[in-house]
Amino acid sequence: KGCIRRRYFARDGEQAWGMTETSPLGTASRLQPEHKGLPNDEKIRIRAKQGIEFPGIEMRIVGEDGSVAPRDGKTMGELQVRGVWVIRSYFKTLNRENFTEDGWFRTGDVSTIDADGYMTITDRTKDLIKSGGEWISSVSLESALMAHPKIKEAAVIAIPDTKWSERPLATIVLADKEDTVSEEELKQFLSLNFVSYQIPDRYVFIDQVPRTSVGKFDKKEIRRLFSEGELS
Repeated sequence: KGCIRRRYFARDGEQAWGMTETSPLGTASRLQPEHKGLPNDEKIRIRAKQGIEFPGIEMRIVGEDGSVAPRDGKTMGELQVRGVWVIRSYFKTLNRENFTEDGWFRTGDVSTIDADGYMTITDRTKDLIKSGGEWISSVSLESALMAHPKIKEAAVIAIPDTKWSERPLATIVLADKEDTVSEEELKQFLSLNFVSYQIPDRYVFIDQVPRTSVGKFDKKEIRRLFSEGELS
């Protein structure tokens, strides 16, 4: 991929992350000196992360119990940030639910931070699926499904389950409407990268994924369609 960028565009892309509330950049994913000798595929894997915080920005991952998660690249939790140019309150509102008592801004992103300090966003807190006490990333499932050659788009939501509390439901848009793909084929495809409890039990094929005014998947609308029995 890096070779393609250089060949056709004479440019290397750089991954970064930020929000309006961080004015706007918070991290950038640049290789460190110790990464220079790594294979190209490994370099791309590192650069695909959201990256290391800019000077003046601090970040941490906080679990459900309020404890700060280890920087092991595996433990997921809510990404919280603070810094001299990070928002401390919203204009003309007393709402403090996005801010912690010790001065951190709650981004709403579910993330990990590895031992080298690279942050990776895995989901949004409102879209994360908790099944049988285990977290499942809807974004990771969507990315994997859209890597299937027959799939154009995929959006995954949590649906209620009497045994596991929640289970993932995948809505699928095929690249070719005349094509077909079975649920078993998709489960087998996902099993290459996911353990069994993370793999959706149900798949619904739709004409298009609902989108918000800014073009993002509208999962609120997908959840409404499911609750009203329009996804079957």
